Amino acid sequence: MIKKLNELIEKRNTVWEEQKAINDVVLKDNRKFTPEETEKWEKMDRDFEDLTSQIDEVRKEINRQEKVEQRNAFMKEAQTQAIKPSPENKNEEEGNKLPNLDYISEKYRGIFEEYRKQTNGKYSTREYADGYRQHLLGNSMEAQRALQADIDKSGGYLVTPEQFIARLIMELDNIVFVRNLATIISVPKAESVGAPALESDPADPVWTAEIKVGDEDSTMDFNKRSLTPQPLAKYIKVSETLIRKALLNVEDIVRQRLTYKFAVTEEYAFMRGNGAEQPLGVFTASSAGIGTGRDVSAGNTTTAIRADNLHNCLMTLKLQYRKNAVWVFHRDAIKQIRKLKTGDGDYIWRPGIASEKPDTILGKSYYESEYAPSTFESAAYVGIIGNFGQYWIVDALDMRIQVNPFSYMSTNQIAYFARKETDGMPIDENAFVRVKLA
Repeated sequence: MIKKLNELIEKRNTVWEEQKAINDVVLKDNRKFTPEETEKWEKMDRDFEDLTSQIDEVRKEINRQEKVEQRNAFMKEAQTQAIKPSPENKNEEEGNKLPNLDYISEKYRGIFEEYRKQTNGKYSTREYADGYRQHLLGNSMEAQRALQADIDKSGGYLVTPEQFIARLIMELDNIVFVRNLATIISVPKAESVGAPALESDPADPVWTAEIKVGDEDSTMDFNKRSLTPQPLAKYIKVSETLIRKALLNVEDIVRQRLTYKFAVTEEYAFMRGNGAEQPLGVFTASSAGIGTGRDVSAGNTTTAIRADNLHNCLMTLKLQYRKNAVWVFHRDAIKQIRKLKTGDGDYIWRPGIASEKPDTILGKSYYESEYAPSTFESAAYVGIIGNFGQYWIVDALDMRIQVNPFSYMSTNQIAYFARKETDGMPIDENAFVRVKLA
């Protein structure tokens, strides 16, 4: 797969060099593209985007294969640890033994260790997972017998097992790029988490001699902004025939479908959410998140991005934020940016020249989102650069699913209604700069 990836990257680099050659001629002659040049450019542009999509797919496939290998190792270990409760008493200590946490990525392992402590391991046992499987299959009586009082009497919603929510969150990380960059905080239940937001910079530090500690700083204020996981409800319909006959087990089928539903909704919210009972997005101007003082339009026209503006945006970030900053644009903005040059005649967009090297803009990697703004009109936002470690996401781990095997019986489908609770917001606006048109 690595060989195929490198071949695709090389092909795309060739297309890019040909595009640059056309663009350079047009810029040198100080004229517009001729119809023939436009046609040729647009064809190469389609080839470029097609190759980029193929590169992304191969990279995803490489990641998938790595995950399969990791899970195979986990499943082999899990099978050797499988606990079979005695027929006389399913609630023996042996039947409730907790599996190890090796299947969870290191990023979340500590979180789920704490989750087990706070829930007394209630949702982490193999017995609970087995009973939950019956719940997803629509076997409510078997599920109630296995899980007893764990079913929510008010609506039939049932807290998902640890393994289900852990894998769903890890798969969301792979789909929603913001999650890979943000600071993730997980709580057992939906409860408020105060996020310290720096309201003013500390004063200049004073050099102090040994023993002395210096003057007290009174200029740095932390304003508590409340982060509270907000409910996000989605439902899916799955063919009962698929559930009964598929090689995948029912948890995998339901989790994969729900992961996609949650992923597109979360990415939109992290980009454009208004903060009212939902995450506050980076493209929403707000005093609670990123204010208008972090918008930079100098250098742009009313309808197009210019290289000077992107350089201004980059250098507006302080060094400590600029070091790990990334760009976020819509694909339409990327099309514009790939034609831009610096004053020295260098293109500001650079292709990754190896499988592990990303494409860059002014030396910084970028992410493409369908939910980034793509309307090019006066005073519109068209991109952002920032250190997304200063975007906080809070997940409640007690995700719940209700199974409805009746409403879609005529189409042989089972409906799954899921409630996941998440919130997010920028906690330090100084870590971000929005690209704005003039």
